[in-house]
Parts: sequence; structure tokens; C-alpha cells
Amino acid sequence: MRRIDRYVMRSVGSAILLVMVVVLSLDMIFAFIGELEDTRNQYQTLQALWYVFLTLPRRIYDYLPLGAFMGCLIGLGAMASASELTVIRAAGVSLRRIVWSAMKPALVVVLLGVILGEYVAPPAERYAQSEKAVALGSGKNVASRYGVWHREGNVFMHLNAVQPNGVLHGVSLFRFDDAMRLLSSSFAERAIYQRDYWLLENVRTTVVEQDHTRLETHPLLRWDTGLSPQVLSVLIVKPEDLSMSGLYTYATYLGEQGLNADPYWLAFWKKALMPLGTAVMVLVAISFIFGPLRSVTMGFRVFTGLLVGLVFKYLQDLLGPMSVVYGFNPMLAVLIPIAISAVAGALLMRRAG
Repeated sequence: MRRIDRYVMRSVGSAILLVMVVVLSLDMIFAFIGELEDTRNQYQTLQALWYVFLTLPRRIYDYLPLGAFMGCLIGLGAMASASELTVIRAAGVSLRRIVWSAMKPALVVVLLGVILGEYVAPPAERYAQSEKAVALGSGKNVASRYGVWHREGNVFMHLNAVQPNGVLHGVSLFRFDDAMRLLSSSFAERAIYQRDYWLLENVRTTVVEQDHTRLETHPLLRWDTGLSPQVLSVLIVKPEDLSMSGLYTYATYLGEQGLNADPYWLAFWKKALMPLGTAVMVLVAISFIFGPLRSVTMGFRVFTGLLVGLVFKYLQDLLGPMSVVYGFNPMLAVLIPIAISAVAGALLMRRAG
């Protein structure tokens, strides 16, 4: 029986690996082509290639659920096409044991996803984004079209580039009064964190008076703000590319500032429930093999798998923004597709049994 278990695990595991290699290869090729369109200043071909390489952990994390789902569908589907599953069941191996054997490689994928999503992908993504922004000329005299916007009270700020070591490039600050009239605009070439405040370098400030404007320049200027390097390291990447701890930290910070944190809570619950969602999708793939896709061709299995995976993804992508717009709990937006898939998989497995 152990030999059968290992054979099922090897078939599913190799199929998952094959799917991941094919999908990641295509994704990185297209990503590199896309990055070549941004080449200018110091951001050239080698820097674009380095950027794509640094984002590889995030890309692996993004495709792990799809790889687990399609791998189980293809691996078990190949065994079903060769009548191996029929022979295994005729030898007295229960359906539950086959399912558990197929689940083991998927559990390894889930564990790998947790490690990548929490400890590897976020710092690599932060480093990639900051290096790209600096190479594109972030310290120029104006706000770049790259970088990030942020609001703190009545101050709107744009940061061209944020480096993980507590250095900002191209800091633009726009201060408004309570009636949202512009009071001043400032631009600093660089800012360095000094434990509890930022030190702005080469600052030019335009102060708006009632009937004229006044220009002030400062070689160095203290900037007091609630933004710390830890918070800013969260700000420079997309919510879905952050770690759960980073999402929790920044969502809490936004709540304290009276700003909308729903997109970050949505991304937090997507990451927190990713292992459960991956396990449920693998269960659906297994139920397809023992149910409606038992005797169809491999091409049709792949097509069906992609269709089901896209429906699952689009349902989450639809409910996620709806939770932000209509104000219901983001956790429900993530749980509803998982619950629907779990019920469908359980019903198909019951019929197969």
C-alpha cells in the first residue's frame, strides 16, 4: 500500500511541478518583455532582468494554487486515462486513501506558499520596487509618475522611491487647510530616517499667501510624521504582495488615521485563507477525476480545470471590490467562493464514493 501511496504522490507532485515550470516560464518571459518598455535612465536591460528575477518569489506564490489544482487534475487524470485508478481501487485501496495520497503534495505546496508569502516574496518585492524606482531617476526635481501617494491628515505626500534602509527619494508634500485650500508645497531630493523623525535634504517650499507665493529653500529640514520605515515598506508594494503581518500593521495604521483600510483587510484575508482555498480547489480537482471527468480526454480536463479555476478567481475578484464598495466584511468575500467550491467538491466526492 505504501508503494501505491508513493506512486500517487509522485504522479501528482510531478504534474504540479510541470504546471508550475510551464506557467512561470511563460509569465517571466512576458514580464521581461513588459519591463523592456520601461527602460530609460539607469534602468536598462540587465536591471529589467534583475527586477523580473527578484519578483520570482511573488510570481511563484501567485501561481501555487493554480499549480496545485491543475497538477492534481493532470496527474490523477493521466492515471485515470491509463486505468491505473481503476486497478488501484480494484486492489482494495479506498477512495479516501487515494484522496489523501493526492492531497499530500498539495499540502507541501500550501506550506511552501505560506513560507514564500510571509517571509520571502514581500522583502524581495520591496527591494525590486525600490531599486527600479531609484534606477528610473527618482531623485529628480519633480514628483515622478512612479512611486506612491499617501495621505496623513491634511498633508498629501508623494514618494518617488522608498528604500528599505530608511531612505526616501523625491519627497513631495502638499499641505492643505481644513477647507482643502493649498497652504504650501514642498519637494525634497531625499529624506533619511532619524529614529523618530525624518531629515529632509535640499528642500524647496512654495508657500501660498493670499495674493502671492513665497519660495523657501532649506539644505536640511526636520519632518515629523507618523510614517516609519516599517510602515513605508508596506506602502510601496501592492496589498496582495505584502505579508500578513505587514498587512495587519498598515491596516491598523490606516484605521488610526481615519482612512479606508478595507483593501488591506481584503488582502489580509486572502492570504490568511489561501491554504484553505488551495486545499478546497485540490478537493474539487480530485472530485472531477472520480466524477464527471473520469473518461474524457486530457485536453478537455485541462480546459475544464482552467475554466473552473478562472471562475473561482473571478468570483473572488468580483466579491472583493464589492466588499470595499458596499462595506460588508472582506472575510466573507474570500470565504464565499471557498465555501461554494467546498460544497461542490464534497457533493461530487459523495457521488463518486
